[in-house]
Amino acid sequence: MSTIAEDAGGPAAAPQPAAQPFRPPNFALATVGLALASFMQVLDTTIANVSLPTISGNLGASANQATWVITSFAVSNAIALPLTGYMTRRFGEVKLFTWATLAFVVASFLCGIANSMGLLVVARAIQGFVAGPMYPVTQALLISIYPPNKRGQAIALLAMVTVVAPIAGPILGGWITDNYSWEWIFFINIPIGIFASLVVGRQMKGRPEKLQTPKMDYIGLATLVLGVGALQIMLDLGNDEDWFNSHKIVILTIVAAIALTVFVIWELTEKDPIVNLRLFRHRNFAAGTLALVMAYAAFFAISLLVPLWLQRNMGYTPIWAGLATAPIGILPVLLTPFVGKYAHRFDLRVLASVAFVVMAGTSFLRAGFNLDVNFGRVAEVQLIQGLGVALFFMPVLTILLSDLEPHEIAAGSGLATFVRTLGGSFAASLTTWIWNRRITVHHAELTENISAYDPAMHQTVTQLGRGDVQTGAVALNQMIGQQAAQIGFNEVFHLLGWIFLAVIVFVWFAKPPFAAKAGGGAAAGGH
Repeated sequence: MSTIAEDAGGPAAAPQPAAQPFRPPNFALATVGLALASFMQVLDTTIANVSLPTISGNLGASANQATWVITSFAVSNAIALPLTGYMTRRFGEVKLFTWATLAFVVASFLCGIANSMGLLVVARAIQGFVAGPMYPVTQALLISIYPPNKRGQAIALLAMVTVVAPIAGPILGGWITDNYSWEWIFFINIPIGIFASLVVGRQMKGRPEKLQTPKMDYIGLATLVLGVGALQIMLDLGNDEDWFNSHKIVILTIVAAIALTVFVIWELTEKDPIVNLRLFRHRNFAAGTLALVMAYAAFFAISLLVPLWLQRNMGYTPIWAGLATAPIGILPVLLTPFVGKYAHRFDLRVLASVAFVVMAGTSFLRAGFNLDVNFGRVAEVQLIQGLGVALFFMPVLTILLSDLEPHEIAAGSGLATFVRTLGGSFAASLTTWIWNRRITVHHAELTENISAYDPAMHQTVTQLGRGDVQTGAVALNQMIGQQAAQIGFNEVFHLLGWIFLAVIVFVWFAKPPFAAKAGGGAAAGGH
């Protein structure tokens, strides 16, 4: 460490013919600060999942409205991602990191003090937006301060953080919600964010940066925000507004369609677009990105639905729901280093196909669950799915970046992350809507043959209510509701299983070689 400190340059340093690369005074402290910020930001994509039933109950919102807590963060995060390049050139990476992290702290505080679902959703949207640049800038800063022979370790550390954070999220969120209150899942970001921003700001002080005043694609940005925002609101409100029987939903759909059409046409013709859609001319990028979006959307749906089902149907507390879902992260943590080291020895399409077969298999296993399934079985299926997660990200990311030109790799990585995040957000809305829709259908089917005049039914209701018919009727309706929810859950996972199998087709549209080119976007997009 003393050598590094000397390399950083002091008054006695000999004049150098070429500028020395910047090194922070304390490598360990700078690394911890950057890793903590990344951990905090990735953690917040999953920490609220197990707390949704509690949040919706406390704020008097429906289960559908509770998913807005997830989707508002994800869609704002996706919209902010394309702005990262512009903001780094305009303000510099260190300043952008520091202010984004502090803004994340403020947004987390606003989430914690929100006393209505509307305020919480707005605060989460702000939190998602300011989080957009955090991961790519963290990755750039971490790579820049390490010497070339140590950069692999830096990338591996960041990859590990992005794998561990989503695992820790449900457990930590469940424990905090059970033992304190849901507000603290947001308040814990405050000390972490302040520490990370202060440490990195101090350690990176004096880091040379070339600032520019790049041209902003305002039309691209405006149509992107309008189109994606209208589409997400339409998906979130659809079920409550009875879809296209509502003028509001019709208007939102028209706005989204027009804005996104203009966005695509403009971005394909603009010289310096905010989102470079021309990258889809590359076969591997198009096939790999399509596979990534579909598979990640299905994976994101699973990470949202399983905790909801465990609490709404199975009666789990938030902490036990978190513990039941956590085993999904065990195999990725253990296998990711080996996948990174040895994957190039195999056809990456085969590895990705194995991943999707495993993900499909575990979805079909869940499609066979019933109300008697125990904790061990739920955790076992989560553990098996972890094998699919371990083999999913690295091969697919490598495939989609493989046929880009070196100068396109950074933009390709950002675009893939952008559409992947949007896919997850849309999937959260669509799958919860499908599940709730199927619950309604099956509840109607299960009750259509029940008659209040049937003596056997009257006896059953009386027994359930221990002599009180009204209490018995409520108990019977709850039982039917649970069965309807379970059948709907099974149907959704049957659909997700087929989606994972369909994704395999897109992977095989890609053509080798898949060797990473110089400047490859390692850990592009993270997990």
